[in-house]
Amino acid sequence: MKIRDAADEDLEEVTAIYNDAVEQTTAIWNEVRIGVDNRRAWLADRRRAGYPVLVAVSDDGDILGYASFGDWRAWDGYRHTVEHSVYVRNDQRGAGIGRALMEALIGRARELGKHVMVAGIEAGNTGSIRLHEKLGFARVGHLTEVGTKFGRWLDLTFLQLTLDGRTVPDPVPDPASDPAGEP
Repeated sequence: MKIRDAADEDLEEVTAIYNDAVEQTTAIWNEVRIGVDNRRAWLADRRRAGYPVLVAVSDDGDILGYASFGDWRAWDGYRHTVEHSVYVRNDQRGAGIGRALMEALIGRARELGKHVMVAGIEAGNTGSIRLHEKLGFARVGHLTEVGTKFGRWLDLTFLQLTLDGRTVPDPVPDPASDPAGEP
């Protein structure tokens, strides 16, 4: 198996993995299947933002899982924090693919200078929570009954990983008050 950046040719298999998670799991709190065009637009958005979409590929070229991260929240103050997603094909779960994808994703976040990676995991998904804890994530919050799927309320557990030890960064410069920006 190897981990690489996703290509447009991977999107049919990525979509199938996503849709299986929609239909069979509480990893995604969406109840509507999507089409390849949805994943194509999503991949394009991630690329524009400079964020990775990684795939785990078998020796035969099959997509075994995928992972990505994006902005945690839209405001400037959160620019150093990302939230990630990892999905593994249903017949490949428990084989170390999720861990390999996570390790690669954490490396990419560090390369981009991100400070914190957040995970929001359905509280009953103990396997995913344990994996995150083994990777150094700490439980930092628990929200009860904030979602629903399969006719029941779902709780959300938040975990986070601090990616570096730097101090508080400089604020975003205000172009209106920057004398160097004046003609």
